Amino acid sequence: MSQQDDDMETMSFKEFEDHDGEGVSDENLEEVNLNVILDVPVVISMEIGRTNISIRNLLQLNQGSVVELERFAGEPLDVLVNGMLIAHGEVVVINDKFGIRLTDVISPSERVKRLA
Repeated sequence: MSQQDDDMETMSFKEFEDHDGEGVSDENLEEVNLNVILDVPVVISMEIGRTNISIRNLLQLNQGSVVELERFAGEPLDVLVNGMLIAHGEVVVINDKFGIRLTDVISPSERVKRLA
């Protein structure tokens, strides 16, 4: 062994855990302090449907064109936050502005499971 090897120490690292020594689970999810992220901006979007279209057909679209979506009329909209589904809802009009009424919200524990 060289002098350089004698000067080196082996470091051990503790795994990340929450404040009570357990990982985040359904039981202690409510105990996690969310105050540190409450002011982080996110993008919320409402999706009425999707479709696949060729570039040829895309270039032929003009005013008055109709694009058929993969969703049926009357189906709820998807509410996405940063691209992740968090709820379903329906369109409402309030004071001449469009809005969305949430009809089904994905539970917080289910949203956390979808992150993995």
